[in-house]
Amino acid sequence: MQNLLDKKFALLIDSENISPKYITAILDELSKYGIVTYKRLYGNWTSKGAESWKSILLAHALTPVQQFNYTTGKNSTDSSMIIDAMDILYSGNVDGFCIASSDSDFTKLCTRLRESGKYVIGMGEKKAPKSFTATCDKFVYLDVLKEDSISHEQTSLTKEVVASTLLNIIPELDEDKDGWVSLSDVFNILSKRLPDYDSRVFGHSKTSNFVKTLDGFEIDAREGAGDKKCINYYIRVKKVKPARTPRKRATSTKKVATKKK
Repeated sequence: MQNLLDKKFALLIDSENISPKYITAILDELSKYGIVTYKRLYGNWTSKGAESWKSILLAHALTPVQQFNYTTGKNSTDSSMIIDAMDILYSGNVDGFCIASSDSDFTKLCTRLRESGKYVIGMGEKKAPKSFTATCDKFVYLDVLKEDSISHEQTSLTKEVVASTLLNIIPELDEDKDGWVSLSDVFNILSKRLPDYDSRVFGHSKTSNFVKTLDGFEIDAREGAGDKKCINYYIRVKKVKPARTPRKRATSTKKVATKKK
């Protein structure tokens, strides 16, 4: 089986929709998933708006792809990115794609790439529509990676949504019926059901730390078998203690004597 880090990815960036300030975050994040073999940046390089990207092209070995604006006010890079993505798909040279944009126009493209068995990562800002984030295998909010102060209220992802999903996943994995299941197994399913899930959205670098902030769940850290330095985390739904039933007051059994007439 191929290791995830050995997989080859094509990175396609919509320069008209993504700021150059995110380039380091994009490349660093994508390196966690595999090797980036295609690094293409799409835009109209004759426009003034492309100046900020021109200065960093060589530093990050990005290949610029020219696309003129045929219609005023219309993003011209979409069709060019889609055509190139399909050409790369049919070449069979990559295992996955990273589409860097916040534009819903790439929703159909991501669906098509996944139908062909490719792993699709989306990267964009919190303004990205749910239709786009949901069609990716994984969606990363670039403004979460870039900013120190995080405001997750701008996304559709909330603690309530995550907690509700966990409540459904944990019983499905509880084969021993003791309530405890591996947090990594839970996370694997969680990331499939919520592609835009990222503990960093809520200000935590690790899922284990984020889960500790949720009501209704317990976390247990256990040493790995034969390796005390290896810590495995387990999670279960917190057991609710039954409420104590108040004691009934003893009623007097003494009968009141009645006079016989």
